Amino acid sequence: MLTLGYLLLVVAFSQLQAVGSFLLPLALPTLTVLIANGCRALGSGVALPRSTLTVGVREHRMALLRLGGLNLLGTLAIFAIDWVLQGAGGFAGGGEELNASNQDAAELLWHMLRLLLIALPVLLAFWFAPLLAAWEGMPAVKALFFSMIAVWRNWRAFLVYALTVILIGMFLPGLLLLLAGMFSKAFTEVLSIVLRMLLFMVLAPVLMTSIYLSYRDVFVPAQAAPPEPAGDV
Repeated sequence: MLTLGYLLLVVAFSQLQAVGSFLLPLALPTLTVLIANGCRALGSGVALPRSTLTVGVREHRMALLRLGGLNLLGTLAIFAIDWVLQGAGGFAGGGEELNASNQDAAELLWHMLRLLLIALPVLLAFWFAPLLAAWEGMPAVKALFFSMIAVWRNWRAFLVYALTVILIGMFLPGLLLLLAGMFSKAFTEVLSIVLRMLLFMVLAPVLMTSIYLSYRDVFVPAQAAPPEPAGDV
């Protein structure tokens, strides 16, 4: 439900045409805190009233707003760099229709990978920053700094995380659709719908929860193990 609400808000912002492109980056840090508050409450077995979801948002709204502004600047920089690089590459037009279709698919895939590589520093800087600002009371720049340090010190775990997401979210669905296309077009269409539902209903909530879980593993001190009982047990 929380993930659905988050995605609906993202869609609503996208429908605001040019204004939504500026409002969404501003709102993303606050939306991240709302999701993390819900995850923390659910993990503790607590109900989800409005006050639970907004913990830290009102108290540190200026820091979150500054993070949103920095996120907007980072987003603009990403698209500016991509626009510059886009003029240096590309695929030649012409040829048969099938070749053109393959070229379009290859160009789209390369564009997505290029955007991901360009956006990676911004993504890592903002991974923990909203929670550090809302839960630890850090200023925006300090939260970004410690977020980068935390990601750098745990880069092996983040690498495994990224490879797992790529495997489950991209490689396996693509492989299944490729194999299904060898047998039946109708079956491929049905499988495509099923896979999209699974990605939406299962993978998307897991990815949203992973932000809170990674924060808890990195920043929350582990509880001391209870002492072992004396004598033979």
